[in-house]
Amino acid sequence: MKHLHQRIRDDIEARIMSGEWAPGHRIPFEHELMAEYGCSRMTVNKVLSTLAANGLITRRRRAGTVVAEPSSQQAVLQIQDFALEAARAGVEYRFKILSRSVEPIDVAAAQRTGLPAGTQMLCLSTLHVMDNVPQAFEQRLINLATVPEAGTEPFKDDPPGTWLLRRVPWTDAEHIVRAVNADGTMAKRLQIQSGAACLVLERRTWQAGAFVTEARITYPGDRHQLVGRFSPVA
Repeated sequence: MKHLHQRIRDDIEARIMSGEWAPGHRIPFEHELMAEYGCSRMTVNKVLSTLAANGLITRRRRAGTVVAEPSSQQAVLQIQDFALEAARAGVEYRFKILSRSVEPIDVAAAQRTGLPAGTQMLCLSTLHVMDNVPQAFEQRLINLATVPEAGTEPFKDDPPGTWLLRRVPWTDAEHIVRAVNADGTMAKRLQIQSGAACLVLERRTWQAGAFVTEARITYPGDRHQLVGRFSPVA
């Protein structure tokens, strides 16, 4: 049997995907959904936060919640800025640095990055949260030879990915997307059931041939969709 929040979400998604609720259509207010489904405000807020994080709706304080324009979908080949995505979706965003250290990379990381094994990297793990719902867990390596200022950056105002996007222009990027099942530790971080499906996005960027960063971002599978838009090549 589905949990109530999943049934509410499925109902709203079905109306959006079928075209019954077109872009710009006003989503019922929280108190209206509470009355319709006989549930708490917390349950409704969880549903709307998830839909907003997935790019299906846009939440605006005092103006209400509407179906998002298609252009708000997240493209696989686009470098994601969590803070910017949250601002566009009209949701509250915060992040927490869970761990930080400077360590030499092993042989596997050296093969992925093209750097010698033993190269010193800044290693960070970050939890991204929108409207108090965990949306992604990020593990990141930053090449201190390319971005030495990252070694002393406290990352108090911006998460590492946003900080890099604003300061270090990249010229090349590589994305790999795969599906995994959450182990107990990841399930606890993302507040999902152990064994639940997750999407993992691995991203590496370079600046004129110099390696900049590698990020491994794990998303709850039922809270995200990655959409790519392509054009034919002659």
